[in-house]
Amino acid sequence: MNAFNRNPLVEFLLKLYLLLAFAFIFAPIGASFVFSFNVDRFPSLPLGGFSTIWYETVAADPLVWEGLRNTLVTGLTVSVLATAIGFGAAYTDFRYQFMGKSLYLALALLPPTIPVVILGLAMLAFLSNIHLSGATHSVIIAHVVMCAPFAMAIIRLRLSQMDPSLEAAAWNLGASEWMAMRHVIIPFCKPAILAALFITMAVSFDEFAVAWFVSGLNETLPVKVLGFLQGQVSPRINVIGTFVFIVSMTLVVLAQILLMKRSSAPKAAAENTGVQ
Repeated sequence: MNAFNRNPLVEFLLKLYLLLAFAFIFAPIGASFVFSFNVDRFPSLPLGGFSTIWYETVAADPLVWEGLRNTLVTGLTVSVLATAIGFGAAYTDFRYQFMGKSLYLALALLPPTIPVVILGLAMLAFLSNIHLSGATHSVIIAHVVMCAPFAMAIIRLRLSQMDPSLEAAAWNLGASEWMAMRHVIIPFCKPAILAALFITMAVSFDEFAVAWFVSGLNETLPVKVLGFLQGQVSPRINVIGTFVFIVSMTLVVLAQILLMKRSSAPKAAAENTGVQ
């Protein structure tokens, strides 16, 4: 099996497959980026000419700025609330044993598995019944429901690498539960908490379907794009899509860097211990 894995032809084919997969995924995004600089209104090849007119048009559009403001407020708020809830849910799973724990985990991680249209309709019906629909806080509530499981999964993975006796040792040394949480649990989980903040913000920043159902007139930027599409082909969509992609990818890359550091830290510590 090792000889098979080291076969140059197999490695070349795997790399080629990976390259083609990435090309298939990112080709439409790359095309959107290229056409955002096209002077023509309709996307066509060859390009009519290089221009930043559509970026200037988007920058001068108050509707875009309103959608961006709603998106940023929603994303920042959702990231903090979802990460806090996800941390509490992950710590509960880490620290306590109780009847129905499997059901608790299944329900806690359920929202991302529900189709977004069904989740959006359910959130609209629920928020309408309690008179909370049609506002920015409606999107925040719905996105927290969607994003908290992502934060829980990331922090839960980090806590699974922690020796449970560390917290007990802090208690034996006189620390209260809150002191142990502050000086042991949270520092250990810090990379995962930061990664969860970035991931949940990226998910909220990109999400469209649920926000479309519950936002009312307080539309986020992805929902604004739908308005631009209705009845016309607007090159502004390419500009907004490019911006959203860059922001989302930046958040995801930052989260991945934090997760990679988290994974490499135990290996480095083990190697240092072995040398000593």
